[in-house]
Amino acid sequence: MPHYISLLKFTQKGLEAIKESPARLEEAGKVFAAHGGSLQHAWYTTGQHDLIVVTEFPDEEAYSRALLATAYKGFVNGENIRAFTIEEMKKLLGV
Repeated sequence: MPHYISLLKFTQKGLEAIKESPARLEEAGKVFAAHGGSLQHAWYTTGQHDLIVVTEFPDEEAYSRALLATAYKGFVNGENIRAFTIEEMKKLLGV
C-alpha cells in the first residue's frame, strides 16, 4: 500500500491545546483506520516541523478523505508527501 509522510507544524490553536495533542493523534489513527489506512509512525520533533507522521493507505482517494476528515479541525498545517519504498521505485523504473 502507498505510504505518505506528513511534515506538520502546530497552528496557534494547536499550541493552545498542546496537552491534548497525543490524544488527537491517537484519534487521527482511528480516523485513518476508518478510511482503510493506518498510522505507521509518528514523532514529535524539534526544528522546522513539530510532528512527522507516516501513514499507509490503499490509494490516494482514501488518503485524501482521511486527511480532510482530520485537517479541518485546524490544530496543524503542513506538507504531505507520497513516499515510495525501494521495491516500488524499482517497479517504477523497470529495474
